[in-house]
Amino acid sequence: MNKILCLLAGCLMLLTISLPAQTTDEFSVSDTLEVQERPEFDFPVISIEDIEGDAQSHDISSLLQGSRDVYVSTAGFTFGPARYRIRGYDSENTTVMINGIPVNDAETGRAFYSNWGGLNDATRMTVGHDGIGVSRETFGGIGGATNITTRASLYSPNTRVTYSNSNRTYTHRAMFTHSTGMQDNGWALTLSGSRRSAQEGYVEGTFYDAWGYFLSAERKLNEQHSLGFIAFGAPSRTGRPGVATQEVYDLTGNNFYNPNWGLQQGEVRNSRINNYHTPWFMLNHYFDVNPNIEIQTSAAYTFGKGSSTALNWFDATKPDHGPGPFEGHDPRPDYYRYMPSFYNNDPALFDFYTGLWQNDETFRQLNWDLMYQYNMKNLFTQDNVNGTSESATGNRSMFIVEDRRNDRNQFVFNSFVNATLDPTTTVSGGINVSLAKTHQYKLVDDLLGGDWWVDIDQFALRDADDPDFAQNDLDNPNRLVTEGDRFGYDFTGNINKYEAFAQAEWVLPRWDFYLAGNVSQTTFWRTGHMKNGRFPENSLGDSEKQNFTNFGLKGGTTFKLTGRHYFTANAAYLTRAPFFRDAYISSRVRDDVIPVLNSENIISGDVSYIVRTPMVKSRLTLFYTEFNDQTWSRSFYHEEFRTFVNYSMSGVDQQHMGAELGMDINLSSTLSMSLVGGIGDYIYSSRPTVTVTRDNDRELLAEEKTVYWKNYKVGGMTHTAGSVGLRYNSPRYWFVGANLNYFDDIYIDINPDRRTAEALAGYVESDTGWQGVIEQEKLDNNFSLDIFAGRSWRLRPGYFINLNVSVNNALDNTDFRIGGFEQLRYDSSDIGRFPAKYFYMYGRTFFVNLAFRM
Repeated sequence: MNKILCLLAGCLMLLTISLPAQTTDEFSVSDTLEVQERPEFDFPVISIEDIEGDAQSHDISSLLQGSRDVYVSTAGFTFGPARYRIRGYDSENTTVMINGIPVNDAETGRAFYSNWGGLNDATRMTVGHDGIGVSRETFGGIGGATNITTRASLYSPNTRVTYSNSNRTYTHRAMFTHSTGMQDNGWALTLSGSRRSAQEGYVEGTFYDAWGYFLSAERKLNEQHSLGFIAFGAPSRTGRPGVATQEVYDLTGNNFYNPNWGLQQGEVRNSRINNYHTPWFMLNHYFDVNPNIEIQTSAAYTFGKGSSTALNWFDATKPDHGPGPFEGHDPRPDYYRYMPSFYNNDPALFDFYTGLWQNDETFRQLNWDLMYQYNMKNLFTQDNVNGTSESATGNRSMFIVEDRRNDRNQFVFNSFVNATLDPTTTVSGGINVSLAKTHQYKLVDDLLGGDWWVDIDQFALRDADDPDFAQNDLDNPNRLVTEGDRFGYDFTGNINKYEAFAQAEWVLPRWDFYLAGNVSQTTFWRTGHMKNGRFPENSLGDSEKQNFTNFGLKGGTTFKLTGRHYFTANAAYLTRAPFFRDAYISSRVRDDVIPVLNSENIISGDVSYIVRTPMVKSRLTLFYTEFNDQTWSRSFYHEEFRTFVNYSMSGVDQQHMGAELGMDINLSSTLSMSLVGGIGDYIYSSRPTVTVTRDNDRELLAEEKTVYWKNYKVGGMTHTAGSVGLRYNSPRYWFVGANLNYFDDIYIDINPDRRTAEALAGYVESDTGWQGVIEQEKLDNNFSLDIFAGRSWRLRPGYFINLNVSVNNALDNTDFRIGGFEQLRYDSSDIGRFPAKYFYMYGRTFFVNLAFRM
């Protein structure tokens, strides 16, 4: 709170600096949402705000809702590498639309921009707001609403070819975009495609292989009716980086160590590969009833696959490099029993494993060749195959690569209307219907030299003598699966949502007002496609349907002191159905929902002071948000219960408050400065209750257990960030600039079970270990420096070349921890056995972009 007050005092001093007076008359603009293209770089242009004066007027223009905001752009692009999130919100609190159709994921509520990755030129036009505000296509969330406009007739006629080079996640990018604009024959067409690739990204063992395609066509039928069709997709295949403990980073001397890869016959192979492709197809009808009424009706369909591979193992061993308990442990190199710290009480073994980590790459990375050797020599006879009396003999794989699939399809119907009733009143409203299915299952991706894998659960086999208990598919017991076969689990999540909203806006001489409301009905259920041996009664077929009726209200006002000084206030209250992913105890194998499944309710508000003058454009905002009655559900291995558990927490409340400042200052006609700061205090504000169940049966291990994490920080992100930037814009069409950035109040995600009475049962408060169990780690503050430059050439009328170069973290600071988390598995008697894992900001990276436009 003290930091917020200090920021406010500094802001007020800056905002009261006397600026040269101007005598220009007031300039009035219509109160419509501004569709604004975001160029990769731009030069100073005369804007509406530049020619507005301080002269008193009876009719002062309203704020443009789509205007760029230096705070938002800096928070997204400059602060993003440090895991900064605006107001601490997750992406499910922002509604993202493409051509008016919401594209947030139905299962999680989150927006995945990777679904149209690489299509930057085609998705450049956006309109919307950040935070609570006016949106004429949807009710939106407390994080705002953004509509990416892809209507073919709104693209300017041009052709653009772009090549980029970088040392970040990908090395090369090529893009092509061609737009015709609306032609005399009534057709408009935009085509775009892209290719992004890297044999190895910034992190060792990663790779990038992605494409993108986009088509938008529009046929103008007459002056009132137009039809549009849009199709896009971005198939991608990427090798994932990993995360590790500080001990691993220190042993390898590499804060970007990646445990997911190893050498196979001398070639790098990554075990964690993402492979996604979910194209969208949209049909739109645009109806201009008259100059004051517009109706847009759309139908959309998306389908595709989501794939993520991982290692699996059964009765497996790690090669015995020396003495130590290896039997039954996993092959991942950073498993805790392979770390020197596990042998702190044995100096000889500690030195032995330290030497292996520092000197033997086959030990500190995956050993693919050895996994193949084990599988090819594991001759085994499996009896009672598929529940018959038959047996099969072959090399039973101890190690495999499995493909965890999340394939989805969704139909969306959407219609909204905007009507200007008179010069001061605009009303909007619409409906949205979403029918989604998410099909989740596992495939055998690679047997790694073996002949087959037995579809049973090894942990269940250990926990019970009944052979049926361990069967993943009770209708096909002891099933032998080979590459391409489904196994493990197989279910469909069905998620239907129906929503309607209405909004009214009033523009008066000194005040603007808006009021909006929505109502929604959400229904979801699970359909199991396998009868699980641990849960034969509630794993196969349709589960009970869960129904939630929700609503939201929001409103706001703007007081126009002058054409340069504005005060705004917004408030919202809404309820939200739990997301499918959080609702079930273990959706993979059964349809039991968590014990307390309620709608979440959210209260939020903000106030702002906004200045628009020829020299200074700024916004100062205070915000406050409460998230109440959230659910939190995870599965992990519990050291005390010695088994995998489902950990379901209800009554999770959060409180987010803070201040935002963005100032864009023109020091001269060519030199500008930006001052951006965000201070947040994001805490847990309740003591949730927990139910713990065994993953392999319905045994209740703990009930109504209290988690004492009130006033702990919401971790995994940066709470405080600031930036000072300078930019020189030459009259000869080049520019150069730099941003100096500061980050603070970075906390790691905490393990709720460590904040229970049971976790501290073996301690008294005076014990040194007490604080080690319950204390939340705050990471060090840090700095980064970003440099950027660009040049534009006009070859001849209508032909341009643009070159942009940016260098992030120019000082190559590779010791900046930007986040982390406590492992859910822990040992309260030895808290260091399962230490926290950390993320580091990339060191010096560059991005070069060369574009040709005509």
